[in-house]
Amino acid sequence: MSSPKNRRRMIKNLLAGTAALAVPGSLLATEDIKPEHPKGLKGNINHSVCRWCFDKLSVEELCLAVKQIGFNAIDLVGPKDWPTLKKHGIQSSMSNGAEISLVKGWNDRQLHETLIKNYTEHIDLVAAAGFTNLICFSGNRNGMDEETGLVNSAEGLKKIMAHAETKGVIIQMELLNSKVNHKDYMCDRSTWGVELCKRVGSENFKLLYDIYHMQIDEGDVIATIQKNHQYYGHFHTAGVPGRHEIDETQELYYPAIMKAIAQTGFKGYVAQEFIPLAEDKLASLKDAVLRCDV
Repeated sequence: MSSPKNRRRMIKNLLAGTAALAVPGSLLATEDIKPEHPKGLKGNINHSVCRWCFDKLSVEELCLAVKQIGFNAIDLVGPKDWPTLKKHGIQSSMSNGAEISLVKGWNDRQLHETLIKNYTEHIDLVAAAGFTNLICFSGNRNGMDEETGLVNSAEGLKKIMAHAETKGVIIQMELLNSKVNHKDYMCDRSTWGVELCKRVGSENFKLLYDIYHMQIDEGDVIATIQKNHQYYGHFHTAGVPGRHEIDETQELYYPAIMKAIAQTGFKGYVAQEFIPLAEDKLASLKDAVLRCDV
């Protein structure tokens, strides 16, 4: 775990040149900090960052950091932290909290009653907060064939889609690799996810295309995005292999991927979901945002 001294240094490095007042019990002042644009963010990509990747920082600290870099969204944040985000004018670009787990999801009919209740309640919460996106998962196969998984998932999801449409909330199922990180996960390829989108038949059901995961399980990232872009409502990043910084140490060239995304007319969010190895983790985040700012 990072020491308080290292955390202070990390944030101080990022906020160099910005006045921050010492407040007992906090590393940063809670007053508003105007964002800097080190190279001038272009506005073609809506940037975000996944909360869990920077969990050594408080939500308050992460809000201040992302504002200083020059964007205004954090992914995978639930209702208990929304007041902090709102205090700083930060969007919950992908909300969570309705799911049971990554391994227990919509492909299991026995879980539908619980999931329908959870998602109906969270759709109301997301809409009331003024946010848009709510994550979901297929669950693991557990010996289930893909067709049965499609039938079960579509059947359950259809029972919440009218409510999501009424409230203006988009339910997004994440594509995860089953080769390295999430063994047995069912929604592990675009072909399965796109077919599910077609069967659900709602513009308020999309796929969260995780570039890291899909490079591992299917590759051909840019062509796949170009072919299926109408079914993708959100993107996550990370370096391959290892899920670390998206710099020259890994095999993907993110500027080209981001340019392909922008050229599809995509207006949603791209969230950084890498686990930084560098000591100055916020410098890694700043670098990643600039690499993706095409």
